[in-house]
Amino acid sequence: MNRIDFQRLAELRLRESKALLAAELPDGAYYLAGYAIECALKACIAKRTQQHDFPDKKLADKSYTHDVEKLLDAAGLSDLLKNEIAKNEELELDWETVREWSEQSRYDFFDGDPTGGLVSAQMLIDAVESEKGGVLRWIRHSW
Repeated sequence: MNRIDFQRLAELRLRESKALLAAELPDGAYYLAGYAIECALKACIAKRTQQHDFPDKKLADKSYTHDVEKLLDAAGLSDLLKNEIAKNEELELDWETVREWSEQSRYDFFDGDPTGGLVSAQMLIDAVESEKGGVLRWIRHSW
């Protein structure tokens, strides 16, 4: 996998997420929307590596996770996000929504949710791609 592969996967997973939501399949839509952010952050990490350099073990270890906060740190974007959040309240709200995502969501069902998970999945997709906040929109500047 390289940076371009992760960029393509991020965009593809977001499109798949939206298609699943349109088909009223929010469980998968939610999972894939979060996975789009994971892939985008991994594209940023890949950008930090230099061709022919021996990989830094700490960075490599930190990169093999599904935790978006850990990936944000490994990508070197934590301080940039804090600075941007200070200027953009919508990004802060969108990041808070994205932070709640976990790879464990692939095993979750929205049982007991009165909307069947449609609202939760839509909220995450909106947080990923909104015009004023939009975590993926923001990450694209760094990948």
